[in-house]
Amino acid sequence: MTTSRRILIVEDDEPLAHLLKLRLEGEGFAVQTETSGRAALTYAAGHPMDLVILDLKLPDLSGYDVAKQLRRTYQPWVLPVLMLTGMDKPVDQLRGFAHGADAYITKPFEPDELVKTITLLLGETARRSDDDVAPQR
Repeated sequence: MTTSRRILIVEDDEPLAHLLKLRLEGEGFAVQTETSGRAALTYAAGHPMDLVILDLKLPDLSGYDVAKQLRRTYQPWVLPVLMLTGMDKPVDQLRGFAHGADAYITKPFEPDELVKTITLLLGETARRSDDDVAPQR
């Protein structure tokens, strides 16, 4: 019996979050959605997950702040963060990576590209955890 990989979607656009959830559940993932940064951090503190999809423009905290908080607890090989946002300037992408993103996709996006990126990130996570990499300090 295999366990579904768990994904947390942090997206304040509820119709988009719902579409993402349906698509990813169709791919076999277990998906939780949250519409605010604080709710996402609360959920992350109490539930194991394998990947976070994070919008940058949230109603309470910026996605950058959420990523920064997640990185205080989780190393990239434990919990990859994929930023999915309409912020498409190069400086936004650089800032995303500086705050802990492992991947950065801009809206509008191709659903197949998103699924492929998730699969790659989760495959990389599995390889890294199998190598017994020591946590960063």
